[in-house]
Amino acid sequence: MSARRKEEAPEPPRWDEARLTADLEAARADFRTARMKEPLEAYLEEFENARDAFDELMEETVDLTRLADKAAELLTDPKKVDAIRYLAGPPISADDLKTLAEASLAPKRIEADPEMAQRIIQTVLLGLDRRRFPWLEPGNIRDATETERASAVLASSALVATQRLATARRHEEKTKQEDMVKQALKEIGFVEVPTREIQTLADAPNPGEFCGECLVAGRKADIPVGLWDNRLMPVECKVSNSETNSIKRLNNDAAVKAVEWTKALGQAQVVPTAVLSGVYSLKSLTYAQERGLALFWAHDLSRMMEWIQATKA
Repeated sequence: MSARRKEEAPEPPRWDEARLTADLEAARADFRTARMKEPLEAYLEEFENARDAFDELMEETVDLTRLADKAAELLTDPKKVDAIRYLAGPPISADDLKTLAEASLAPKRIEADPEMAQRIIQTVLLGLDRRRFPWLEPGNIRDATETERASAVLASSALVATQRLATARRHEEKTKQEDMVKQALKEIGFVEVPTREIQTLADAPNPGEFCGECLVAGRKADIPVGLWDNRLMPVECKVSNSETNSIKRLNNDAAVKAVEWTKALGQAQVVPTAVLSGVYSLKSLTYAQERGLALFWAHDLSRMMEWIQATKA
């Protein structure tokens, strides 16, 4: 047997339907409480910032009719770039825009290549949301009315604010969850060590150690943990806001990684794990367990810590 694993190392728990259902309800309750406490001020601040950007964009381009004429100037202003991306319906992400326009959004590159700036603007205009900007209908471009202009700025600002708040929320929740796991590990005697790339088990944290986000056998793990019995426990922290979203977060990401880590490092040497919070479907949880993913919950990390301690025997 490999030196990385002692004999009779305990297997991670596999929860039955009753236990999974109880945890699902607890996680949903925590999710509802957190959402109801979210401050309106954060949304309003994002809304005001977005409205300022759209007001300036409208002013400088004569209600977008001269957008192409000022392409290079506008695209070197990060605030304007975000506003321009949201002119499309649906909005175009920065990565998608670079791919679709075969361009860079780096200000210096845009300054040096006016033709590239035009490609970016034309790509956005191809997807222009004509419901928000009806005066820019191809073949029938006209001046915007005051009502149309105000409605477009209002709708666009709300769209940006909602998206930014959702993105910030996901990042904050995931960071909070990772911090909780790290703190719980420290409380049972684990030590955080520098992050490193883990290509083989020899690169992994030693027993009683863990590190921050890094590549494990070519796939990112949030918290790789060196179990007391020499196995590696790559932990993924997952936050889902709906049952549909849980398929992406859990099944199409964490469960896929579990299979790949097990294949690359050996089933006896690695314990792929996910710490969950938010909203999931029972079907997604069952599927993930069947794929070899150990499941624990952010609302009850004690069960995870108890199992980790059991590997010390």
